[in-house]
Order: sequence, then C-alpha cells, then structure tokens
Amino acid sequence: MIDRKLFQVLKSRIKKGKVIILTGPRQVGKTTLLRELQASFSEKTLWLNCDEPDIRKYLTEVTSTQLGKLIGNATIILIDEAQRVKNIGLTLKLLIDNFPDKKVIVTGSSALELSNEVNEPLTGRKYEFNLLPISVGEMVDYSSRIEENRLLESRLIYGMYPEVILSEGDEEITLRNICDSYLYKDIFAYQDVRKSEVIAALLEALALQIGSEVSYQELARLLKIDQATVIRYIDLLEKSFVVFRLRALSRNVRNEIAKSRKIYFYDNGIRNALIKNYQPMSLRSDMGALWENYLVSERKKYLIYSQKEVNTFFWRTSQQQEIDYIEEASGVFDAFEFKWSELKKVKFPITFTQNYPIKNTSVINPATYFDFVL
Repeated sequence: MIDRKLFQVLKSRIKKGKVIILTGPRQVGKTTLLRELQASFSEKTLWLNCDEPDIRKYLTEVTSTQLGKLIGNATIILIDEAQRVKNIGLTLKLLIDNFPDKKVIVTGSSALELSNEVNEPLTGRKYEFNLLPISVGEMVDYSSRIEENRLLESRLIYGMYPEVILSEGDEEITLRNICDSYLYKDIFAYQDVRKSEVIAALLEALALQIGSEVSYQELARLLKIDQATVIRYIDLLEKSFVVFRLRALSRNVRNEIAKSRKIYFYDNGIRNALIKNYQPMSLRSDMGALWENYLVSERKKYLIYSQKEVNTFFWRTSQQQEIDYIEEASGVFDAFEFKWSELKKVKFPITFTQNYPIKNTSVINPATYFDFVL
C-alpha cells in the first residue's frame, strides 16, 4: 500500500472539540486514508458513510439529543462524503458544541458544497486539508528514487491518480473512466450547471494552454459565452480540484504584467486524457508544457503535505522577460526555471534579480527535479 504523507499530519491534528475537514478530487483515496486512520486509533470510533440515505437522514436537521444517541460512546466520529448532507456545517457545530470531548474527521469530494456549508458554522473549530493525487514523494517512499526516475515519462503522460498507477497497461482506459464518470460530477450537481459541452470545451482549451498565460476574454470569444461565465466555470473547476491558478508577480518593475494568470491541471494524466494525447515525450510538441505542469502540481503537493506557507507566482514583463515559477516567504524570493532538456542554459533576467531580494535561483530539469518536489 502507498502511504500518504497526510496520514501523520492528520493524526497530529486530531483534537477534542475540533473538526478536521479533508477535501480533494474524487478517486484520490480519501476514504482509504480515513479507513487507515480509523484502524490506527485505540479509541472507539463511529463510521458514518453519507452515501447511505439513512445516514444522511440521521445527520440532517438533527437535535443534540438525537446526535447523542447516534454517536453513543464513540470518541472519534468519521464522516465520509459529508457534502451530501444538507446543512452539514450546522450539524457539525451542534456536535462539537454539545460534545466537546469528541474528535471529528470529515471528508468531502468537493470543496463546492462542503466549504460553503462549514466555513461560517465552524469558524475557529476546524482544520482544513486537501488530499491530491499521489505525489512523487509518496512514490519514492513506496519504491525508490531510482524506480521513480525510470517511470518519469509515464508520470508525465499518465499522471498520478492511484488507480492509474495501479493499472499498468490500462492507464488510458482508467483515465477515460475517471474523466467520464467523476471529473464533472460535483460541478453538475452544483448551482444548476447544465452546459456540459461548454465545460468540456473550456477544459480542452485550458489543456492546450498549460504553461501559457490565459486570457478570459479570448476563452469567452472561443467558447461563445460571456467572460463572467468563463470566470465562474474556472472557479468551479478549481473548487472541484481539476485545475488551479497561478498569478503573476507584480510589485517593483514598471513593465511587469500584473493581472495575468496561468492555469495548471492537478494531474498530467487528466490533462492528456482531455485532449486524447498519450504520445511518448519524444514525439510531442508540448513536452515543455507537460514538464512545467508536472513540476508545478508536484510542488503544490509538496507544499501542502509539508505544511509550508509560501506565496507562489510566475513573472513576465511586456518585453517578454519571464520566469516560470517563483516562491516568496518572509519577503524573500526563490526563482525557478523548468527545462525538459538538461542541456538548456538559463540566465535569469537582471531586471528581476536586481529588483527583488533573491535567495536562490534554480533550473529544474530531469536531473535535478527531486530536490524541487521532495
């Protein structure tokens, strides 16, 4: 079994009077992780699966007396697929307020309903974590750096979903099933979003633009919808853990492009499935973009699982000077350039290095990437 980095993080945060909220894409192993946590506890636990209609009924518009009867003498309550319960936030608040000696862990496949439901009722009473597809760090712990380096091209093409990793030889079928069955499920169940063909076309357009700046106006023109709808749909895709945005850094240099953004996919395999391109890296025209998407998404996992707080950006000027990826912590910057070819020479723009307090500049290629993602 592939051990997840969040296991120990969650174990260390389980406290009386607090709710742990675990969200993430469908099919990344949230229920499996919750079961592993349950098995590790010596205290009495109660498992509530909200896919079951009767469980949803028990947790909807419930009184503290009814809750007390439901949880009994269990110390730890584990609630899976909690976004399926209407007003789950109020139920969780009632539970914590009336039974402060209980510990609660909640999972949800979507941040759409769950975040809206729990944010206000559970202010000051919760810890939130995201579980994403398997990380390079988790695979290195499972096998070795040598093995993971051998599989690098496969990871760039097929991605890191658990089922894909465990379905050697059937990666394309597995990815197609994830895209067809799960990718849009939360979006179409939310706020009356019915234009599946527009969402699909938007995702395909974004898949073809990874590593490039994205214009909402151009997307609106391409899809023949208004710009506000484009922004709304991208926001929904982000809250469903399909894509995420990286904004431009703009503080000191007059010609910096301030309001631009790049959009990356959480998983390379999903991106390639959307455009139906599984060609090997040697035959691809988008290998640089694939490498960039892979590194930015893996770095995001690393930062989440190691609980490091940094601000992240890319940088570009109107004169086409650019840096692929930047992190800022305590006012100091680390700058990174991503190159698939190990022979590429890189010089960081003086315009950037002379205007910002720089700690490190690094070129990340297949020979150096472990230092970036582990």
